[in-house]
Amino acid sequence: MNLPDPIKNFIHYFSKLPSIGPRQATRLAFHVISSGKDEIDGIIKSLKGLEDMSVCGKCFFVFLPQNKDDKLCEICLDKKRNPKIIAIVEKETDLISIEKTNKFNGNYFIIGNLQKNGVLGSEQKRRLEKLKDNIKKEMGVADEIIIATNPTTYGDFNAAILTKELSAKGGSLPDGRHGASGGKDYAKKITRLGRGIPTGGEIEFADEDTLGNALERRI
Repeated sequence: MNLPDPIKNFIHYFSKLPSIGPRQATRLAFHVISSGKDEIDGIIKSLKGLEDMSVCGKCFFVFLPQNKDDKLCEICLDKKRNPKIIAIVEKETDLISIEKTNKFNGNYFIIGNLQKNGVLGSEQKRRLEKLKDNIKKEMGVADEIIIATNPTTYGDFNAAILTKELSAKGGSLPDGRHGASGGKDYAKKITRLGRGIPTGGEIEFADEDTLGNALERRI
C-alpha cells in the first residue's frame, strides 16, 4: 500500500527516535491524525519550540536562554549549589532523575552516550577535556567527582575508564575493578553511586527513594 507522503515523512523521522521503530511510528502517525487539527497544531508548536533551546557551555544540559548572551543553564548559575561536587551522568534524563531526589546539591556534567567497547568516543573525549579545563580554571581540584553511570557491566567498565582519565595514577575502584584510587589530578576523591540501584538497572528508571539512597551511600 502506498501511503501519502505526509505520513511517510512522519514515519521516516519519528522511527529514528529512541524506542520507536517504523511500526510504532506508523501507529503514532494515525493517532496524531485522528486527534484533530488543534492537537496537531499543538504538537507542531511544541516541536518548533525545541529550536529555541541551547546547550549549557559548562555541563551540557539543555536550557532556554532568556537572551542571546546566555551560555549557562540555571543549575550551573545557582549560587546555592556546591560547584566543587560534580556528578558525571551519561544522559540528560539521568540528571533529571537525580534532581528529583532533592538529595544532591552539587553540579552536573553530562558526558554523553558511552560506548560498550571500552573506548571513549570523540565527543566524550571533547567533553571530558572541557570538564578538566573547567575544574583547573575554577577550583584547581574538585572536592568530589561522582561517577553516576548505570550499575551495569558496561556502566562499571566506563566508570573505571572515566576514573582513570580523571586520576593521576592507576589503582583499583572500590568494587575491585581496575581504575584509579590515589593521586587524584582533578578531585580529592572519586566515588560511585551506592548499590541502592539493582545491578543491571538504569538511573533513568530508578524511583526517587532508591536513587536518593544510592546517592547517600555512594562509595
